[in-house]
Amino acid sequence: MATKQAAVGDQAPLVREVPPLPSEGELALPVAAVARRLGVAPATLRTWDRRYGIGPREHTTGRHRRYAPEDVARLEVMQQALLRGASPAEAANYALRTAAPAYDVDIVAPREPLLREVVSRSSQVQRLSRAAMAMDTVATEQLIADCIARLGVVAVWHEVLRPVLSALASRWAQSGECVEVEHLVNECTLSAMIGATPVVATPRNPRPVLLCGAPGERHGLPLYVLRAALARAGIGTQMLGPALPVEGLAGAVRRSGPAAVVVWAQLPRYLGPDVFERVPRTRQRVRLFACGPGWTELPSRVGRLADIADAVRRIEALVGT
Repeated sequence: MATKQAAVGDQAPLVREVPPLPSEGELALPVAAVARRLGVAPATLRTWDRRYGIGPREHTTGRHRRYAPEDVARLEVMQQALLRGASPAEAANYALRTAAPAYDVDIVAPREPLLREVVSRSSQVQRLSRAAMAMDTVATEQLIADCIARLGVVAVWHEVLRPVLSALASRWAQSGECVEVEHLVNECTLSAMIGATPVVATPRNPRPVLLCGAPGERHGLPLYVLRAALARAGIGTQMLGPALPVEGLAGAVRRSGPAAVVVWAQLPRYLGPDVFERVPRTRQRVRLFACGPGWTELPSRVGRLADIADAVRRIEALVGT
């Protein structure tokens, strides 16, 4: 469901900003455009530059950061390394030591396998953007399903889907256009994620992981991404969907005695102080987690999950083998 939000950055983002990587002759990109391409906050890029020296090689007048194509390529290499478990320092060091990939894979194929994946995934973003803008439901859903089969649920969400969805939401916020395209991508993603979620007949965890959205929060797509990723890891879940009332969450905990509860919140306006306070305490400990950008202050007994990738790692560690 589309939600009108203020766009991040200093330019009105268009869907076409996400797909094509800049050629050598094009102007360098500002921080906001690079952040949208990578699906991270502009502050994250500034931190990587300040702490690890992985940023634009040159600053324009006024000391504004402008990222050349090779700078963007290094950041994408770093992001891939992070998704494979490297620390930020390790990922930055690897990216700085690795030659930037060629953008035209038909002319110069990158030698490093990881770099080939970077170029390939950028190409998937381009193809998905084109199919969505054409309102081609079949092609859009098939592209998402194919990416999941090749790259996995979490990588597709962070590296392919989030950049496209973020650009569409920002464009609507700026101009009121393309809300229908955002809805189409959301529905195709939901269908593909449900199709990629196996039935876990014998889960690794004897007590389920309960997934739900905060009361009033109707942005529930990330919950289905998380469910698919956990199911593919053999972890059993109970999906209660978005906008679960506090009374419903309390009742579900009493009835099922889950090992963990993950509550998603996209926007802070849907949150109240009693979302977690009214979760009953049971004889067996229930771990409580808050996931999504909507959360600010949390009770001490609630853990914060940074994103879907972090949620999968933390829950897998909790469940064990």
